[in-house]
Amino acid sequence: MSLENDVARTILDGFDKHYRLFREAAVRAKAFFESANWVASRTLNRERIHMYDLRVVEAVATITDRFPEVAHQEGLWREIKSEFVGLLYEHLQPECAETFYNSVACTVLDRRYYKNEYIFWRPAISTEHLDGKEPTYIGYYPAADAMPQTLRDMIAHFELEGEWDDFERDVAYCGRAVSEAFPRGWQHEPNFQLQILSSLFYRNKAAYLIGRAVNGSEQVPFVIPILMSDDKKLYLDALLLKGEDIGRLFSLARAYFMADMEVPSAYVEFLKELMPSKPKAELYTMLGLQKQGKTIFYRDVFQHFKHSTDRFVIAPGTKGMVMVVFTLPSFPYVFKVIRDSFAPPKDTDRRHVQDRYLLVKQHDRVGRMADTLEYSYVAFPAARFDPALLDELERLAPSCIAKEGDDIVVKHLYVERRMVPLNIYLQTDDETKIRHAIQEYGRCVKELANANIFPGDLFTKNFGVTRYGRVVFYDYDEIVYLTDCNFRYIPDDEGGEPNFNIGQNDIFPEQFPTFLFPAGKQRQIFRELHGDLADPRSWSASQDRCKAGIQDDIFPYAPAIRFSKSYGATPALSSPPPPPVDASVDEPPS
Repeated sequence: MSLENDVARTILDGFDKHYRLFREAAVRAKAFFESANWVASRTLNRERIHMYDLRVVEAVATITDRFPEVAHQEGLWREIKSEFVGLLYEHLQPECAETFYNSVACTVLDRRYYKNEYIFWRPAISTEHLDGKEPTYIGYYPAADAMPQTLRDMIAHFELEGEWDDFERDVAYCGRAVSEAFPRGWQHEPNFQLQILSSLFYRNKAAYLIGRAVNGSEQVPFVIPILMSDDKKLYLDALLLKGEDIGRLFSLARAYFMADMEVPSAYVEFLKELMPSKPKAELYTMLGLQKQGKTIFYRDVFQHFKHSTDRFVIAPGTKGMVMVVFTLPSFPYVFKVIRDSFAPPKDTDRRHVQDRYLLVKQHDRVGRMADTLEYSYVAFPAARFDPALLDELERLAPSCIAKEGDDIVVKHLYVERRMVPLNIYLQTDDETKIRHAIQEYGRCVKELANANIFPGDLFTKNFGVTRYGRVVFYDYDEIVYLTDCNFRYIPDDEGGEPNFNIGQNDIFPEQFPTFLFPAGKQRQIFRELHGDLADPRSWSASQDRCKAGIQDDIFPYAPAIRFSKSYGATPALSSPPPPPVDASVDEPPS
């Protein structure tokens, strides 16, 4: 055994420990779902986000302790990488192991070694047709009259512990939903089959069965959400057959799934067929493998550079007081760099801003807060920066950028999906669009409050509109827990100048309509649709619910397609469903 092989094995051992714990978390998620232990489930989701970084720290500590010479003989890493590649023969998560290697190596090595000779700038092991001992998906071959029994068999495969509310009723509802979606029926081809992923996908209070129907050359994706009633009885809540409904489940504005995957690349390939326009980076991220998502996104950016010529420019919209935000017009993302200092009235610092972004990463985003990818020391071609943007970065965030040869190195940045800022979207004469956007804005604020989040800065410039009209919050430097706020009425001034003390956490909702919307049509619509947001009692009621541990269910699919809405099933829900929302305004596959 050589030194290089020992180091490589140490890194792989660190990754294998990480992935073993990652899979164990999915097993625990199943148990928490079966016992309706939602608090434990949310805690587990937060803990899992940190698992990867903890294992990287452990691996680096082990290497620097056992092999201190490695840190001073950086040239050894060419051979260490070669040995690591050899160890990945027949490994079932090679792409994730390569990313883990990069995380360790980049912690030890100087930046000048960030090349494919020393790290996995490009993947070395193909995951095509990779399969393990456990099948990635199960195939069923039902006869035309055997669909109900096939559905029973599919559900039985997952061995869920618990009593069903009325399984036969739910089977009948699924059959009715299929008949309504395909009124002409199916002409079964010889290869007709139903394929379902071997693991359920757990998130919040739901478990999702994900599959596809194959008939000749046609494929139809489907998802069946399984929920738990107040008296802990299982029931099927809906049958999702449309691409936009399924894509909505995988929106980056939502929490990550937990699924027990022996071969994650095979799961991603399966999901990619269901959602062809969804980037693999986003699929890995939504499966809880966000570091792998970051790796693929990084490669996607530089691949895009090779096939485009436009420059990074300052992102459209009102400039923020905390971030410099820029974008590449041909690439649907924004890049955010924290300024070196903040002008009054901002009273914060870099550490606090980073903590706020971490809070959002760990919190249930309920489909209303954009997820972010966080990077350090990214070298972009200097020629791809518009001079005005470069000047802005040098003036406002000089400590975060450095010139190295032909590159601009950004020392720390966040990346988010690009949206139209809400304040720009509202600059239209189309009252229908204005009404819809303000309706969505109010829903966004209320759903965040339901999840114990107060955005802090409610100005419309801090919210974005997706290309399908959904409003999402994306500026996190002032975000706080709702229960930490003190919502007050404005005291009477008794005819004189206002004279009263204002605490740090005091908020006066009566001022919202005036401050948030200009006089006239927009303010009138806001008062009409969401006048309760200007009443402190409404906010206090939301706080009371949060303190009592009550969180309304926010469904990641249109409420109108739920069986309880469509067919009158009435299992005892833990809380009333939200008002129906047009499916077209939610997040599509992207």
